[in-house]
Amino acid sequence: MTEEEELQLWKKFKKTADLECRNKLILYHAPLVKFIAGRMAMNMPPNVEYDDLVGYGTLGLMDAVEKFDITRGIKFKTYANQRIQGAILDELRASDWIPRSVRKKARDVERNIQGLEAKLGRPPSDEEISKSLGMSFEEYAELLSEISGTSMLSLNTVWYIGKDDDEITVGDQVEDAEHVTPDLHIEREEAKSILKDIIMKLPDREKQVVYLYYYEELTLKEIGDVLNVTESRVSQIHTQCMLRLRSKLAKDKDLFGNL
Repeated sequence: MTEEEELQLWKKFKKTADLECRNKLILYHAPLVKFIAGRMAMNMPPNVEYDDLVGYGTLGLMDAVEKFDITRGIKFKTYANQRIQGAILDELRASDWIPRSVRKKARDVERNIQGLEAKLGRPPSDEEISKSLGMSFEEYAELLSEISGTSMLSLNTVWYIGKDDDEITVGDQVEDAEHVTPDLHIEREEAKSILKDIIMKLPDREKQVVYLYYYEELTLKEIGDVLNVTESRVSQIHTQCMLRLRSKLAKDKDLFGNL
């Protein structure tokens, strides 16, 4: 399907709500669901099935097709990417797929990182974190692998509370909202700026992983090839990065990392 053919299909669907057009759009973009599910599966424990992720993501794609506004001038892939990922994460959260013991370990590491950063005035190194936890580096790396599934953010997670108690979620950063007040728009931009500043203060290796994974959309294996480390090590770096971000977001009373 050419871009022009897709555009015409979108116009017809949005004008007539034709079911056949809707189904064609869903089928055309179905590979995006498999791609996202495949990337996310790499950070999930063995009890999470890839086919289940695809099923959850398909629901997100269907929702994205229904709600996409072709007049906003953004690419559908950009919009759908977050909807698909959010649908997968929301279903996983609803099914309580992470054991409480694993959640507790993740929270313990977050608190440890937060305490070390306050003490040192900078992001602590891997070795400093592992030492503070009373572990060898190898034991800490194994712990990161165990809690890797907790590092995924949900679109419904409230992580910023504005001056007038307006709740801003991760999904709001890309959501195609119909009614956004000027004040809320400003607060969303402030929230983006805060998150960007936090990311820029991450250790270089973690910033590289964030950029390659979330912006270049490389797989963990591809990132490993770029950084000359194993895929499992990339997963550990990604997990530690997300734990750092959540500890930062939880540090201020107006920022929350309540996963």
